[in-house]
Amino acid sequence: MNNLNRFLKTLDSYQVTDGKTFDLDHFSPDDDGGLGLDKEHGKALLAAVKTRLQELQELLYANQTRSLLIVLQGMDTAGKDGTIKHVMSGVNPQGVSVTSFKQPGPSELLHGFLWRIHLAAPQAGRIVVFNRSHYEDVLVTRVHPELLNNEHLPGETNTPEFWQGRYSDIRHLEHYLSRQGTVVLKFFLHISREEQRKRLLARLDIPAKRWKFSTADLREREFWNEYKTAYQDAITATAREHAPWTVVPANQKWYARLVVIGTIIRALHNLNQTMPSPSPEITRQLDNYRDSLLNEEPPAKHKKKS
Repeated sequence: MNNLNRFLKTLDSYQVTDGKTFDLDHFSPDDDGGLGLDKEHGKALLAAVKTRLQELQELLYANQTRSLLIVLQGMDTAGKDGTIKHVMSGVNPQGVSVTSFKQPGPSELLHGFLWRIHLAAPQAGRIVVFNRSHYEDVLVTRVHPELLNNEHLPGETNTPEFWQGRYSDIRHLEHYLSRQGTVVLKFFLHISREEQRKRLLARLDIPAKRWKFSTADLREREFWNEYKTAYQDAITATAREHAPWTVVPANQKWYARLVVIGTIIRALHNLNQTMPSPSPEITRQLDNYRDSLLNEEPPAKHKKKS
């Protein structure tokens, strides 16, 4: 428990609630919190916090007054899929769903870029994980502005005013969700370019991982610096108290998963939820049902035929 308390205190150093002073270069992808944890200790701690996450999710589901939106972003190979797998293994699947946002199709392109995002937002009592999200529309399209030509937009695009408008739209949506009772947590899985190179090589060198490889990964790697600038600007423009970003040191996968799940636990714990009590009328009905079951005559036993 001492390790857990020490670890939870380190989470503040990764959280960005005001982008005015944010600088991505101040965050190290190799950070380990200075706790002296190794992989084995980290896995043990991860197992412990998963139990706590399950308890907190049960309270969220039972109360039906709040919800949780988890946004996962990161460069290619940053570990989004693996993070989802490990975090979600600690919760009841009935109360959780994952939405993976791919390149928008023809129908989606005829709507505003936030249309499909709002449709996928969590209902009360539930957790929704976005594997990529509305931020793709200020990341991928920022790096490849020619994609905007498919969006049926009026006026001039790819101008400073255009991007500021999109950041404003995102802030307003996240503020709206927050006021409706949704806890918004955004995670940037921060890896180094060298770590990405190693992970891409692993996909090529290990036959069982080759299915993960895409030639697009190599093409996008050429735009590393452009994506880094796009993330810098997006986090700067949209980090708020009600919708914070967590810059997750992700070169070590086990530590990244620990930071994500620890941040989720802390946010749910801060809701101070308790198990709801039924109304007096419902309580009386339940007591009557219980008495009825206790007093129920057991079924008569059938005699065996000789």
